[in-house]
Amino acid sequence: MTGSRISAVGHYQPARVLTNEELAGMVDTSDAWITSRVGIRTRHIAGPEEPVDELAAHAAAKALAAAGRTAADIDLVVVATSTAIDRSPNMAARVAARLGIPCPAVLDVNVVCAGFPHALATADHALRAGAAQRALVIGADKMSDVTDWTDRSTCVLVGDGAGAAVVEAAEEAGIGPVLWGSVPEMGHAVRIEGTPPRFAQEGQSVYRWATTRLPSLARQVCAKAGLAPEDLAGVVLHQANLRIIEPLAARLGAVDAVVARDVTDSGNTSAASIPLALSKLVERGELTTGDPVLLFGFGGNLSYAGQVVRCP
Repeated sequence: MTGSRISAVGHYQPARVLTNEELAGMVDTSDAWITSRVGIRTRHIAGPEEPVDELAAHAAAKALAAAGRTAADIDLVVVATSTAIDRSPNMAARVAARLGIPCPAVLDVNVVCAGFPHALATADHALRAGAAQRALVIGADKMSDVTDWTDRSTCVLVGDGAGAAVVEAAEEAGIGPVLWGSVPEMGHAVRIEGTPPRFAQEGQSVYRWATTRLPSLARQVCAKAGLAPEDLAGVVLHQANLRIIEPLAARLGAVDAVVARDVTDSGNTSAASIPLALSKLVERGELTTGDPVLLFGFGGNLSYAGQVVRCP
């Protein structure tokens, strides 16, 4: 095999929906303040009985069903998450146990909001090298567990959820070359640290970096795939803030592309945001099989990663 492809996607969100109006009763904020600054209207919040691996397993089960595959077909599980509380068993092993996957390689990838494109590239490389034949790649985060619900600058942003992709070895590559990197000296701008761990960020620094630096990086991703931005049918960026997503998509020049705006309904779900948004676009029929779609994540560590994939 000379490449790999995404054969199916799936997503899952907890049932509880937290509105801006409810948040206004918890902290000094308002629906108008939140929507004008980040574009978020609602977010899904998991309960204490819904751990990260449960969210991930639900999304993965949907992806497997959509691909017509069973747990026995998977030999690699890669989970992107930054909200795993325990160090071992890792999240990938927990998901494999929930799904009954026999003896897979199990890897966790913690690159925060850029986690899913990193995890997808890791699986793609493994399949290209012949180290695996079929992988589950999952982005899952329970940001509500690491949120200070008295801090209006961060608590209005976050949501919980998971998205998953079944990735298979293929004669023709359906996952383009990855462009990835970071700005380590600015890693402090987005943090989940302390005991208990809490999410914090320097919002203005992240906004300036994202809106000035990322458009050229996203164009480089397209060039590595041998495409121009105007060739794209879809653009799925990390769902951080509508005020970042819309200018970045416009400056990229993907004039005919469907741009994911799931942040309005789901909030910032960190590593889950890209596969969650992609799965919804596919489910609604806004993307069709074979469409070239840019996936591009950015955030914690000031890491970034992206690739162009063919829609399943």
